[in-house]
Amino acid sequence: MATDVWLAVGLGNPGDRYRATRHNVGHMVVDELAGRLGESFRRHPRANASVVEGRPVPGGPKLVLAKSHGYMNTSGGPVSQLAKYYSVPNDRVIVIHDELDLPFDTIKLKRGGGHGGHNGLRDISSALGPDYLRVRVGIGRPPGRQDPADYVLKPFDSTQRDTVGVLVQEAADAVELIAERGLVDAQQVVHSKVR
Repeated sequence: MATDVWLAVGLGNPGDRYRATRHNVGHMVVDELAGRLGESFRRHPRANASVVEGRPVPGGPKLVLAKSHGYMNTSGGPVSQLAKYYSVPNDRVIVIHDELDLPFDTIKLKRGGGHGGHNGLRDISSALGPDYLRVRVGIGRPPGRQDPADYVLKPFDSTQRDTVGVLVQEAADAVELIAERGLVDAQQVVHSKVR
């Protein structure tokens, strides 16, 4: 088992139609991390996913960034395949995802828990068990009676667009912090930020 390797998976749906939607904020975060490494995603030989590998800090832990080529509700297979390929245990698998139950512009970190109706988390938990790490990026609840399934598949609204870039950067910072210092230290830093 490689003790300095972390697998960070950004959840989302493939294709231009979904690229800027709330449900794809996980993809946005791993894209930000790949940009920091100066690398481009490439197809993985053994999993239905694209990956980037690198060390955010020279001599520090290695991050494997991943995006599934399939839809959100089929994320479990690729994540499980990548975890096995890189010999990464569940406590070094970080899943970055949108979270309806957190207000927009909020980031929370945790280990384990339920899926809360999130189909990507449901599929990953079915494949891996629930004890992986999560970077939960708050997108807030839909206004009025809008169906949550429709809400997550729409782009961020005009009042959110100016802030979403900073939110993505902060979620990327959180991933790097988990890999460098562990979950508890990362939680203390991220959860203490005043918005």
